[in-house]
Amino acid sequence: MAKVRVIEVHENVFNTNNLAANELRERLLDKKVTMLNVMSSPGSGKTTLLSDVINRIKDQYKIGVMDVDIETSLDAQKVADKTGVPSIQIHNGGLCHIDAEMTTKAIDEFGVDDFDLLFLENIGNLVCPAEFDTGAHKNLMILSVPEGDDKPLKYPLMFRVCDLVLISKMDTLDYFDFDIEKAKENIKNLNPNATILCVSAKSGEGMDEFVGWLKETINN
Repeated sequence: MAKVRVIEVHENVFNTNNLAANELRERLLDKKVTMLNVMSSPGSGKTTLLSDVINRIKDQYKIGVMDVDIETSLDAQKVADKTGVPSIQIHNGGLCHIDAEMTTKAIDEFGVDDFDLLFLENIGNLVCPAEFDTGAHKNLMILSVPEGDDKPLKYPLMFRVCDLVLISKMDTLDYFDFDIEKAKENIKNLNPNATILCVSAKSGEGMDEFVGWLKETINN
């Protein structure tokens, strides 16, 4: 029987990406720029939530936004219109994620010298983005109340890799069967070190705490 050679491409891809991510992270640190990778499912309110918090801190920090999507520049334009901060759209060629190499290319185009804080608004997906290190210093995940409290059980990796989980759209809590304590327990079982904040861009609930977390992250 002929021998078949097996090549572990999956592992090699991740190793290469991790090297690129570490290089980008160090490069940004040298420039004193903090990059945050923001992940969620489609329709979670990422753009609205980011726009709200940016408006709360844009007078204190120089902020840029990089929005990832398959097509259109709608979200990048929304952020720019609502906040006035520089915003670019990254088209990722139909992929379900963005990796460190793509992020580096976008940053090369965008530039980092004029920023203290970069938000990478990742593509709406709870699977692929969690697998690829983008070179960000912290990972944020938004779980909206209408999605249900069982998401941590269905997509555990996403919650394991995040430093901050924002339970968003708290203003809709009365209309959905969402158990806050159960969601928190499930998240903590997966990731004991995760910070969990309950927020609403509409009512303002938890936004001061979100701002506090951002400031602490930037200053460190």
